[in-house]
Amino acid sequence: MPLLMRTVTWNYQQNTLDMIDQRRLPAALEIVSYHTCAQVAQAIRGMVVRGAPAIGAAAAFGLALAGFESKAQTSRDLLADMDAAASTLKAARPTAVNLAWAVDRLMADALRLSGFKSADEIRLGVLAEAQRLADEDVEINRRMATYGAELIADGDTIIHHCNTGALATVDWGTALGVIRMAWEQGKKIRVLVDETRPRLQGARLTAWELEQYGVPYEIISDNMSGYFLRTGQAQKVLFGADRVAANGDVANKIGTYMLALAAFDNGVPVYAVVPTSTIDLSLAHGGLIPIEERDPAEVLGIQFQGEQVAPLNAKARNPAFDVTPNRLLSGIVTEKGVVSAPFEINLKKVIK
Repeated sequence: MPLLMRTVTWNYQQNTLDMIDQRRLPAALEIVSYHTCAQVAQAIRGMVVRGAPAIGAAAAFGLALAGFESKAQTSRDLLADMDAAASTLKAARPTAVNLAWAVDRLMADALRLSGFKSADEIRLGVLAEAQRLADEDVEINRRMATYGAELIADGDTIIHHCNTGALATVDWGTALGVIRMAWEQGKKIRVLVDETRPRLQGARLTAWELEQYGVPYEIISDNMSGYFLRTGQAQKVLFGADRVAANGDVANKIGTYMLALAAFDNGVPVYAVVPTSTIDLSLAHGGLIPIEERDPAEVLGIQFQGEQVAPLNAKARNPAFDVTPNRLLSGIVTEKGVVSAPFEINLKKVIK
């Protein structure tokens, strides 16, 4: 069964942004309401909402909130206030390009409207554009899922990394959306769910979503993937992306690179599933993608059987993403079809 609500939604009765608090799952399904742009930026930074498409939609609605917060009476003053809010939102998480893409799209719309609309009309126009962006995300995901499901054979076992389902988007999902579509088409598949350390988005969120859909799954620790790939117990590897460079290098949740390496070495097809809004043609290769490094406490705070794992004075590193070179990918699934190598040429074609 599908989720009963969108991950990110505008409450038209209260003029607030309502989001599922993904830090609470699977223990509790909790909806949090946000009244200010600064609150939304903090929610993005604090992982209340995560997943590149969901972050983009949240930022879009956050900018709409900034418009309603502003006391500006003229379009010029309103644009100035919204521009400051845009900078705050963009700084919340640097790796996911959808965030900047969504904010820039709304600012461009606000600038267009400023030529012939009042400040209040601009506010309403920006909200309408944010809603269009969110609605488009759902349809884009469905199209990606349709293309991607064609790559899944009846009986496949799929290794999936992080969370890329409805929770990572406005609704439906990217890589997990492909799995959901294949299941709904009647294909008898199962999923090996990487825990995705240190925040365990796989064990907490992907497993929870698969239970909602009725898809068979088993949770594995990230370092088990190589075993299942080498022994022929997995036929596909699927993951999403937070940014794709012009040459097809993919930045995704930490651990993706090692998973793709193991799959490539064992001849198992590897697919990144991304909307075209995640493709950043301004960056020639993945080495130019900014990699967010998060609080070491996310690593050091892990417990085993109720006890702290790391020594009290231990230090840690915590890069949130890594880059998978394009040579390891069998293809990149987008809402415009499956893109294959040479990615430098073919990605440009789907962006047009």
